[in-house]
Amino acid sequence: MYDFELRRPENLSEAIESLSADGAQALAGGQTLIPTLKNRLASPDVLVSIGGLAELQGVSESNGVVSIKAGTTHGVVAGSVKSYPALAALAANIGDPAVRNRGTIGGSIANNDPSACYPAATLASKATIITSKRSIPSSDFFVGIFETVLDEGELITQVDFEVPDVANYQKFDQPASRFALVGVFLARYGNDVRVAVTGASEDGVFRWSEAEQALGSDFSASAIDRLEVDAEGMIEDIHGSKDYRASLIKVLTKRAVKAC
Repeated sequence: MYDFELRRPENLSEAIESLSADGAQALAGGQTLIPTLKNRLASPDVLVSIGGLAELQGVSESNGVVSIKAGTTHGVVAGSVKSYPALAALAANIGDPAVRNRGTIGGSIANNDPSACYPAATLASKATIITSKRSIPSSDFFVGIFETVLDEGELITQVDFEVPDVANYQKFDQPASRFALVGVFLARYGNDVRVAVTGASEDGVFRWSEAEQALGSDFSASAIDRLEVDAEGMIEDIHGSKDYRASLIKVLTKRAVKAC
């Protein structure tokens, strides 16, 4: 670790002002940022603690939309979201109890870890990411591994999920970290089927468009029997090869369809 200034704003306006400082970075649950600091992979001059801001806490559900404030923890999402069971189930299986009671949805999406669960749910659920500056469709938000369209100093304040007709999240997790070795979030809106994949690609979360087209015409596991995922560009590490992850995408997608 190294010296940095820690600011504790009392409200959202103060937080946004503090984040405009040179070298400032937001600190919410710290589940990713603290290990990053310990390993000297990031060196912000100012940390702005936003985890305790009431304006960034809470879940509401209205007119087919689940709105989750950015500072809401995974544990709260798991216990509070009633109209979108697949999203609540996803949150309930992130990490362990310590992670679920500290980690936040805004932090997860802003960090865009290639193995995080929320980016897949966000991309599949026609979500809108609301920030201190604008509203961003999830289809435009994720740029690449650990990268989003957020500007410096821009803060996620809320995420709005459109509740689908049916949805399911299938996760093949790495036992030690509980991160997704591969995760597939499937959401169906009439004939519009969305299949978002996390944990597999070197470019981060993505949608499997071929499966979406096949399932839009025939919503059954057999509809994707003839499809294959290109292993090129998949992650390869000690936990699994490119081919292994590519095959898992198809397996988990079929399981998600069957579970809906």
